Amino acid sequence: MSVTFIAISGASGSGKTLFANTIIQELTSAASGNTISVLHEDAYYKDQSHLPLDVRAQTNFDHPNAFDHDLMAEHLSLLGSSQAVQSPIYDYTNHTRSEKTQEVKPSKVVLVEGILLLSHAGLRSLFDTRVFIDTPLDICLIRRLQRDIKERGRSMESVIEQYEKTVRPMYLEFVEPSKIWADVIIPQGGLNRVAIDLVKNRIISLLI
Repeated sequence: MSVTFIAISGASGSGKTLFANTIIQELTSAASGNTISVLHEDAYYKDQSHLPLDVRAQTNFDHPNAFDHDLMAEHLSLLGSSQAVQSPIYDYTNHTRSEKTQEVKPSKVVLVEGILLLSHAGLRSLFDTRVFIDTPLDICLIRRLQRDIKERGRSMESVIEQYEKTVRPMYLEFVEPSKIWADVIIPQGGLNRVAIDLVKNRIISLLI
């Protein structure tokens, strides 16, 4: 089975996950069988269980060194060889990996979403199509506040402090420059209807 990897990158809160989920939901409702798999870069944060909790909390989670990109590249290669992988599950409350994993099965199309996918040469070379969601940073911050408070048990103060200290500076240093490697740059975030349809049509052509 030939596998096509599509990267969806952009700032934290830009709408990457929404974009990917919308495509998957709409294609799943129109097709039968397991035709699309998804891999999330933020599942591949490095394990920090050997560190005290207060030290883990100081990690710069927006720097490339926070990720185990080698493991992610290995898993992509295995999926490309039609082998299932056990993707890590990250515990955002305890700032380390959960003991549980999630099986990701191979399929004709694999969507991969994350902030630093295009900044890593090894990962970048594995993608057949590279998409960058280009959303204004003020909108990204609002979305990040809503998500981290609701889904990750964070306080508003801690989210804003992290954004000012690491998220925005790392975006400007690593994420924003990586869009030079994108095949498609999408404005208006994850609800850009024209962009969703373009990527959907690309996937449909691969699944025929």
